[in-house]
Amino acid sequence: IVHPREVFKEAISASAASVIFVHNHPSGDPEASEDDIKLTKRLAEAGEIVGIDVLDHIIIGDKKFLSLKREGLF
Repeated sequence: IVHPREVFKEAISASAASVIFVHNHPSGDPEASEDDIKLTKRLAEAGEIVGIDVLDHIIIGDKKFLSLKREGLF
């Protein structure tokens, strides 16, 4: 479980204007799960509230990656 408060803590401390989230899928398949998509949307909404743009959320797999922004998933 990821809480937006914890995710944005460092960005707020650094007075960041934007963030890009990145995580890996140990399975090697970078396809976004429903939970990945829901979390990204929740973080983007939280970012709007605190004035920090979520530019992208990238999932790393085996020799490939997926950009949720490019895929239009948030």
